[in-house]
Amino acid sequence: MLRQIRLSELQSERLIGWVQLAIVLFFTTLYSIAPRAEGSSGFNFVPLALGAYFLFTLIRLVLSYRIKLPDWYLFLSIGVDVALLVGLIFSFHIQYGQPPTFYLKTPTLMYVFIFIVLRALRFDLRFVAVTGLVAVTGWLGLVAYAVGAQMGAMRITRNYVEYLTGNTILIGAEIDKVMVILTVTGILCAVLYRGRALLLASAQDHAAAADLSRFFDPAVARSITGSAEDLAPGRGDLRTASILCVDLRSFTATAATLDPDKVMAVLAVYQRLAVGIIEAAGGQVDKFLGDGILATFGAVVPSPTHAADALRAAQGICRAVRQEQEGFAQAGWPGVLRAGAAVASGPVTVGTVGTGARLEFTVIGNAVNRAAKLEDANKAQASNALTDAGTLALARTQGFDAEDLEKRPGQSVEGLSGPVDLVVLA
Repeated sequence: MLRQIRLSELQSERLIGWVQLAIVLFFTTLYSIAPRAEGSSGFNFVPLALGAYFLFTLIRLVLSYRIKLPDWYLFLSIGVDVALLVGLIFSFHIQYGQPPTFYLKTPTLMYVFIFIVLRALRFDLRFVAVTGLVAVTGWLGLVAYAVGAQMGAMRITRNYVEYLTGNTILIGAEIDKVMVILTVTGILCAVLYRGRALLLASAQDHAAAADLSRFFDPAVARSITGSAEDLAPGRGDLRTASILCVDLRSFTATAATLDPDKVMAVLAVYQRLAVGIIEAAGGQVDKFLGDGILATFGAVVPSPTHAADALRAAQGICRAVRQEQEGFAQAGWPGVLRAGAAVASGPVTVGTVGTGARLEFTVIGNAVNRAAKLEDANKAQASNALTDAGTLALARTQGFDAEDLEKRPGQSVEGLSGPVDLVVLA
């Protein structure tokens, strides 16, 4: 989470640099093509100030791509920005040969708000507050200089017309300018304070959603985190889907004789294979049951080919486990590892179960029970993967084209009432 925030701040700092570079290039272009204002006869500081500021901005931008700019450098940048603006404003009375009160009426002060708003891009109110305070300090310095310089040639007035038309100072007008700068700075700081809190909360939610996707299938995680309503037990949707059950043969008995590390290493190899095949076929892992896996096709995300996809996944898992014996042996399995799989299709309820403090996202329905019983029947049928004739017929309509599948009609399956027409997938 903190890494994401730091990355966002780095990107913001680069954006600030680009905006500042665009501003200085804009004003340089504008100054170069505009005729010199009438009445200006003194030394012109503008080209030197713009040139120096351009070099500083360019160096700052280059450094932002090479290193993380330290806070002291960023605060120094604020000082340079305000110093440029204050210096340009101060130079006006020299350039035009007027008393210092002349520069107090310049509209150039308005550019200070650009520098303040630019710092808001970082979502760090410290830089906004410092920019506003430095700007106010700079302007008060200009006012103080104007009041103290050549007092015999100017005076303080309370007449607004006289202030606008003569070389006088209206203290109330300067206070207004200071108050506006401070108010804008304060409002931006308040906005950034709230915005940063939302940013942190959003980053935490994003990190939580990323962690959640490690415990749930990504599609399930998105359905949980993207829900507009609070999750509660007892809510669900009825969908037609296919259920895949996978289990390892004699795993529990053999695992009891092995070191725990070896058991987990074998499980990791097996689950990596199985989950990869399930997800590639468009399925979602509902849960891991020790060495067993319950996966759904078309339950979380509706699919027009759920039965065909589930049958392909069942065949693929059995084939992959058969071909991965060397990997299992290297992980510590002492013999041949075999997997059993079964698929059943039908209406299922998809939703949350549990209590307000402990929820579980799952699927419930006859197809789930039938898939589990068919998987158990692999032992009695001496098969690796089974389905029923109804699921196969549905899969055929969805593009499943495997041929030479052995059919065993009228079989008795423990836990299921009545005879079942079985189909051997592997």
